[in-house]
Amino acid sequence: MSEAFERALAAFEPAQWPLAVGFSGGADSTALLAACASRWPGRVVAFHVHHGLQAAADDFERHCGAVCERLGLPLVVRRVDARHAPGDSPEDAARRARYEAFAAMARTDAGRSAVRSIALGHHADDQVETLLLALSRGAGLPGLAAMPAHAARHGLDIYRPLLAVSAADIRAWLAARDLPWIEDPSNGDARYTRNRIRAVLLPALEQAFPQFRTTFARSIGHAAQAQQLLVELAAQDLQTVGEPPHIKALQALSRARQANVLRHWLMQAHGCAPSTAQLDQLLDQVRACTTRGHRIHLKVAGGFAERKGDRLHWYNAPPSPKT
Repeated sequence: MSEAFERALAAFEPAQWPLAVGFSGGADSTALLAACASRWPGRVVAFHVHHGLQAAADDFERHCGAVCERLGLPLVVRRVDARHAPGDSPEDAARRARYEAFAAMARTDAGRSAVRSIALGHHADDQVETLLLALSRGAGLPGLAAMPAHAARHGLDIYRPLLAVSAADIRAWLAARDLPWIEDPSNGDARYTRNRIRAVLLPALEQAFPQFRTTFARSIGHAAQAQQLLVELAAQDLQTVGEPPHIKALQALSRARQANVLRHWLMQAHGCAPSTAQLDQLLDQVRACTTRGHRIHLKVAGGFAERKGDRLHWYNAPPSPKT
């Protein structure tokens, strides 16, 4: 029996009921579903996303149905189109499809009443993999903060109560209860970066730094706290520079604060995030904007940042030449 697993579940309490558990049929979600169902009988529903990407997808759904029948739980299945566009990451496309399905669940009835809470089975190994992926991409604090234990998105509370529990501890808990789970064949596909991290880097870290899950989690917590401070500072600065931002007010801030508030504004107002190179170009143009005739027109994320009068605007398409 895993004490770490038991402690994590004892500390978890959703704010709203009923609770959905994201259920793929794998070990992590199986353990989470069974533990939640045992702790809160009659208040838990299993939610399975059918991605349709593998021949075995229908078998996954049938397995989930059999487990839910054994546990006496309702199962809600949502089928999604998780195919990725050319140049897009298959993993990212599947993740976006899952979260869109979660958001849709919050807007509809999940067999009883509208669901506002969902628990996901991400664990300590997943958290380390997420951090290493962020480092490999040169991510900033939002990426280094990895996955939050709790987040609110699209009217849904998303919980990850197992982030301090290793994959091995979860499987030990399952084995003690003779609960079946399935292994996704794609988890062994070395074409996916996350799978290579799991197969190569995690064993090496285990050998070199046996406590790496705990120490990495501490660093993730520091990054998350620092990111929260940046968000609060950006919100204050945005009140000062206005929406859309006043260029002279931006220039009164340090370059770091300009970058911070512009990222915040673009995400909050337009749902987009500039690349590091795009943001550096935009900051250079803001600094150089000292005359009335200075023009700013830059590609930023999926649209364009442009000066209009004394303010900086963002458009999701090139503005008309008459504007």
